[in-house]
Amino acid sequence: MSKEQMDTNRRRTAASRWLFCCMLAMMVCPLNAGVPDDKPKRKATDSRIHLIHSDVLYKTPQDPHAEILVGHVKLSHEGVFLDCDSAKYYRDDNSFDAFGHVVMVQGDTLKLVCDSLYYDGYELMARARSRVTLYHKKSKLVTENLDYDRMYGVGMYLDGGTLYDADNVLVSDWGQYTPATHEAFFTDNVQLTNPKFTLVSDTLYYYTNTEVARIMSPTNITSSDGTFVYGQRGNYDTKRDQAYLFNRSYIIKDMRKIVADSLYANKETGVDEAFGNVIITDDENLCMLKGNYCVYEEETGNAMATDRAVALEYSSPDTLYVHGDTLKMFTFNLNTDSVYRNLHAYNHVRMYRRDAQGVCDSLVTLERDSCTYMYGQPILWNEDQQIFGEEIRIYNNDSTIDWIHVINQAMTIERVDSVSYNQVQSREMFCYFQDGQIEHNEAHGNVYVAYFIDEDDGTRIGMNYTETTKLFMYMKDKKVHKIWMPAATGTTYPDLKIPAERRYLSNFAWFDYIRPLNKDDIFVWRSKDEKNMLKKTEKKYVPLQSLDDLE
Repeated sequence: MSKEQMDTNRRRTAASRWLFCCMLAMMVCPLNAGVPDDKPKRKATDSRIHLIHSDVLYKTPQDPHAEILVGHVKLSHEGVFLDCDSAKYYRDDNSFDAFGHVVMVQGDTLKLVCDSLYYDGYELMARARSRVTLYHKKSKLVTENLDYDRMYGVGMYLDGGTLYDADNVLVSDWGQYTPATHEAFFTDNVQLTNPKFTLVSDTLYYYTNTEVARIMSPTNITSSDGTFVYGQRGNYDTKRDQAYLFNRSYIIKDMRKIVADSLYANKETGVDEAFGNVIITDDENLCMLKGNYCVYEEETGNAMATDRAVALEYSSPDTLYVHGDTLKMFTFNLNTDSVYRNLHAYNHVRMYRRDAQGVCDSLVTLERDSCTYMYGQPILWNEDQQIFGEEIRIYNNDSTIDWIHVINQAMTIERVDSVSYNQVQSREMFCYFQDGQIEHNEAHGNVYVAYFIDEDDGTRIGMNYTETTKLFMYMKDKKVHKIWMPAATGTTYPDLKIPAERRYLSNFAWFDYIRPLNKDDIFVWRSKDEKNMLKKTEKKYVPLQSLDDLE
């Protein structure tokens, strides 16, 4: 067989093998068609890296696949331009290693500077090493090692980095930055430093276009003025110095603390808003304000609470609870030794303390005067004593009741038993206390008295009914010890012969169904029966004379 025939046969055999392989591939491929890969593969690019310039190009036996580029090296790939001192260009692998003064530029907003860089053109991955700086608009990311994924537009560092953005400096052990969305993500020992505050966290998102930090883990924020903020979730606008915090956050300044399910703190206006189970505590003055919505002004110390609002005063062993639809606390001379506060309570006011309870429509407490004013059908209780009138003024001494002034339609009632009550009714009344107990009463103007008389052994003698202009009643061991009054008219009735119209005075009403039973009962409003409502006294004025009247 000739040589030509042998070559022809070999070519026919090779062609037959190639055809057989193609047929086998066609038979196998349909079996796998449509079966998803367990691990989605990265979509690679087929575009080639272009060498634009190099002063010197040569090859070496030590690295036969590399083209050695030296001097003013310039490469490009899909909109990215790279400059360096030298490089190894692997044309077959579509990649290169760049060394010395490496600068990679993408568009007019992104620049990467480092000492060395590996670039994979298929995977669109750049791995920068040593003194790496990523510039994006006004932001700068500095680290030692950075992997920048061009396909997803994400730069990532694993061994510490610092982001500089406006007045903010962010440091963390691990982080990544996405220029397209302006989003930076940091974790492990995160610290954001600003001339106005310092933020420390474990996990944090930061947006360079808005300068907003998104809090994702327990975070501490300390301001330059000493304000401390804690939050677990929320946003902090570093440009406007505003915080939106959730998941039971709190703010502490001096000895005042605000805790709530969610908080909005605005350092520009100095106004803090709190929502859900809010507690404002003033440890210096031993008082507290609660509600489901509260507003606090840092500059003035003023506060407002609504929605199950309650003010607590715990300077004494027994805490006083005051509830109203709306509570407002006004602070004067803040941050001085002469600071004092006034409390205003509006609508459906109820108070509870173990030794005293009260109900009214509105209330004002003046701390400097140690006085509380009760308006709108006010009632006070002290053990078995009940006091009411058109207006009640309570004067305190070291957080305990010192004396009470009842103005217009004043009445004090003491329950003796289920049907018997000692009663004093007058235009105006003064009740003086000693160690939390009534020591003596004074009644002035149109005084009416219905008082039960007992023997020392408790045997009931009868009831004395008296009308006078003035009454002084002194107590001892919670019982009447002495009574003084000027000229009076009265009658003593035997117990079994007390007239029905004398047993109870005209304004008598026992409001036990209204009385707050405990600190939780203050939120349950119960109003007086319509028939027992006091009608406000109308003041009568003498008309002023004029010259025309004299003519």
